[in-house]
Amino acid sequence: MPPKKVAVTKKSAAEPKDASKAPMTTKSSIAKKGKGLVAGEKRKKKRVGTYSAHIYRVLKQVHPDTGMSSKAMSIMNSFANDLFEKIANEGSKLATYNKKSTLSSGEIQTAIKLVLPGELAKHAVSEGTKAVTKYSASIST
Repeated sequence: MPPKKVAVTKKSAAEPKDASKAPMTTKSSIAKKGKGLVAGEKRKKKRVGTYSAHIYRVLKQVHPDTGMSSKAMSIMNSFANDLFEKIANEGSKLATYNKKSTLSSGEIQTAIKLVLPGELAKHAVSEGTKAVTKYSASIST
C-alpha cells in the first residue's frame, strides 16, 4: 500500500514556528476559575480594608470644620483594628468557655463590657443593639 499524501502548507512570517509557543489570546479554563493567570495578564492587588471613610464621616459629624492628617488617620485606623481584634478574641474565649462554636450577640456584648471601661461599654452596647435592630427591620420589610 502506497503512503498517504500529506498536504503541506507554507508558514507565513506572521505565524509562529511552534504552535505551543504561540501567545495565548483566550483565557484558559484554569484562569476562568480564578486558579491562575494567563500570560500577559496583571494580577489584581488585594484590597486592604480600612476604617478611614467611617472615621472621616464621624469626624465631620462632630467637628465639621476640622480635618485630619494621613498619619492621624493611620493611627485611628490602627486603633480601630486593635479594638476589633480585642473584642473578637474576648468573644471567642467566651464562646469556647460556653462550648459554643458560633459567636452570638450575647458573647459580643459581654466581650465589649470586658474590653471597654464603664460608661463607654454601656454606650457601645446600646449603639450596637440599635444597629442590629435597624438592620433586622430593614431585612424583614
